[in-house]
Amino acid sequence: MSRSTTWRRLTALLALAAAVFCASLCIGSSDITPSQLLAAMLGTGTDEAVRSVLLQVRLPRLLAAFGVGGLLALAGVFLQALFRNPLADPYVLGVSGGAAVGALGAMLAGLAALAVQSAAVAGALASVALVYLLARGGGTARLLLTGVVVASACGALVSVLLAVATTVQVRGMVFWLAGDLSWALSPTTSVAAAVLATVLGVLVARPLNVLAAGELRAQAVGLDLQTWRTFLFIACAVLTAIAVVSAGTVGFVGLITPHAVRLAFRTSDHRLVAPASALAGGTMLAAADLIARTIVSPRQLPVGAIMALIGAPIFLALLRSKTRNTH
Repeated sequence: MSRSTTWRRLTALLALAAAVFCASLCIGSSDITPSQLLAAMLGTGTDEAVRSVLLQVRLPRLLAAFGVGGLLALAGVFLQALFRNPLADPYVLGVSGGAAVGALGAMLAGLAALAVQSAAVAGALASVALVYLLARGGGTARLLLTGVVVASACGALVSVLLAVATTVQVRGMVFWLAGDLSWALSPTTSVAAAVLATVLGVLVARPLNVLAAGELRAQAVGLDLQTWRTFLFIACAVLTAIAVVSAGTVGFVGLITPHAVRLAFRTSDHRLVAPASALAGGTMLAAADLIARTIVSPRQLPVGAIMALIGAPIFLALLRSKTRNTH
């Protein structure tokens, strides 16, 4: 693809992100006009109700959506390069399962939201440590299989916790498991982590390109496979843990975004794939959250459920498109 075409498609992606950003701020249970939005953002508006809705409710949630979506997309990029498997997903390492066990256990104990998030962090870190210790020295295949097994075990524990919970507790637990951005009490962490991870993705683009080309190629150029496996494993675990703690378990973002970007830009160069995936992932999750907030307003649906409904057909379409391109 020519450089001019690449820039045009990047511009289109930026325009789409800006459109979703503005629509998410204006559309909701109480619609806000573009002029009210501009006045509120510039601090010249006199309607305190509008300013309160925008700056205290919609903007933090929107920023959290972009942050979490970017984190999951980048984790997907890293994992697909690490495992050389297009079906690798940010949750394959058992991070979400461990976080779910920790968070649901805290909910079952009746702890506050901050304690629930802390328990989710602890659960995510514990599952990551377990996977790393069990798969240590066994290569990427053993790492992948260990992550799947630990995730399955965590899924069984989640089922037990849901079974012993009360009816009132189950509703909150199900929303958390399905993905819910109302848990994102502060978007600062997820947004900052997404920005740093994007910069990291560009900086390590060359090793990612080499890893994606295969182990023989990596050995031929002198890349330390064990060091880079460990580094990417820890990086993906941290990114996924931050995303899960912020918004619960949201699927498909990390799975389909790297595919969509590679097909749209017709490249596997991670210097482009990493930043474009971060922006596309954030845009996709923000759009899904907009639908979740408005489709049955004033009630809200779990953003993870909407993301699954959107992501499944998109993934099938991407697979069909990729199959056509290979023939």
